[in-house]
Amino acid sequence: MLKIREGRLSREVREALVSYQADVDGQSTYAARVDRAKQQFSRRNRLDNPVFVAVKSKLARMCNGSRRCMYCEDSVADEVEHFHPKDLYPEFVFVWRNYLYACGPCNGPKNNQFGVVGPTADEIVVVTRQRNSPVVPPIAGSTALINPLRENPLDFFMLDIRNTFEFTPISESGTIDRLRADYTLKVLRLNERDYLIDARRHAYSGFLARLEQYVQHLRNGASPRKLALLRSGIQRSPHPTVWEEMKRQHLYHSTLSDLFAQAPETLEF
Repeated sequence: MLKIREGRLSREVREALVSYQADVDGQSTYAARVDRAKQQFSRRNRLDNPVFVAVKSKLARMCNGSRRCMYCEDSVADEVEHFHPKDLYPEFVFVWRNYLYACGPCNGPKNNQFGVVGPTADEIVVVTRQRNSPVVPPIAGSTALINPLRENPLDFFMLDIRNTFEFTPISESGTIDRLRADYTLKVLRLNERDYLIDARRHAYSGFLARLEQYVQHLRNGASPRKLALLRSGIQRSPHPTVWEEMKRQHLYHSTLSDLFAQAPETLEF
């Protein structure tokens, strides 16, 4: 899970989203806005609507890797995910900066799960609306879930690339950053799905092999074109978080330290 670089939509698409949002905002009550948000998103998010075709195309280009989920990086990203759930925050249903591109296994469980930092800044308050509960606005507060469009997830946790290939929170226990990291990992189940851990482990082996290949070709005087192809292979490989952690942690791993020392430019890949 990496920081996502936000893309820019065309003026026509931005204006269409503003128009869609105005329709939702124009409803007289919060409950009516929630209903309208769900109704209108289902109506607008269609393959025959060029606005959302453009939205999905831009989101796909924003993905780290070849259209991989912005959360787990493993499965194909094919669902427009509302970071702030539309059932809770209808005012963000058509706001471009609220959109991520996710896979079903991430978007489904995450769905309407959401929490905010409590008023005392030492707890996470879950604001997910339970079935048959009154449709009222959630309490105010900054988001507990780490937003990869606004924050760098690797400021909150690191990936163990030596043994477990699980994410571990960086901050001390009891801090709000630690609470947010724990909450994010729990909601997105980034450590609970065995196939994600296996995929990261295989990705590490793949990145290591590509790095060794690059160093070998560099030693042998490979052409700039060949080195560029090898660089592209690294940059387009799945699970780019693994590569970022290999660079971040390389001084603590003798094999990685030696390889990066022989080709320091790869630290910029």
